[in-house]
Amino acid sequence: MTKKQEYVVAWIEIKGQRFEILVRPEEAFRYRERGDIDLDEVLWTDTVYKDVRRGLKASPESLRKAFGTDDIKVIADKILKEGEIQLTAEQRRRMLEAKKRAIIRYIARNAIDPTTGRPIPESVIESALEQLRIGIDLYKDPESQAVEIVRKMARIMPIRLARALLEVIIPPPYSARAYGLVQRIGEVKKVEWLEDGSLKAEIEIPAGAQVEVINKIQSIASGNATVNVKRVV
Repeated sequence: MTKKQEYVVAWIEIKGQRFEILVRPEEAFRYRERGDIDLDEVLWTDTVYKDVRRGLKASPESLRKAFGTDDIKVIADKILKEGEIQLTAEQRRRMLEAKKRAIIRYIARNAIDPTTGRPIPESVIESALEQLRIGIDLYKDPESQAVEIVRKMARIMPIRLARALLEVIIPPPYSARAYGLVQRIGEVKKVEWLEDGSLKAEIEIPAGAQVEVINKIQSIASGNATVNVKRVV
């Protein structure tokens, strides 16, 4: 990709005036969606324009009148969160596909078939999306879209979002090493060290991730852990 293609225009219209900034596209959407990236990684330049194509810069006076400040980061934050981000057709296609995959992964990890209590394969979820012709919103985060999509999918198949509570007992040779894993893989509801040195814990996880989580626990415990599903809600 050439240097010219590495940025796109993000813009907003305020009080009849248009303000534009140059941004890196994927970073810009990540900032808008999750806010877990520094603006310095998003901005291509620290200039606000009236018209990027013509090279016309916005005056400090017009910025203060429209935004209440001429601070580029305050202005960029508002443009990225409330304005529009222009993309080429290929950029849009690629980013929509990436968001679709993220939504499918989220549903597969968090949803179950309530008739069997089992996770639903990603291939089944993708087929349901195609059958329902559900559009993906580039501006909305995967989690909020997934929640709405699951409601629509429930019209044609048994599916619901759920959480599972696991009770885990890890014997002494592995318990100390497994403690860190237990803290990371889910929401720990209870931890208890038994008299023999075993670690006993209750962990809440996405219901669709049961197989993945149990495999991780058994891997660190060399298959000697005891794992019971206490409930799925």
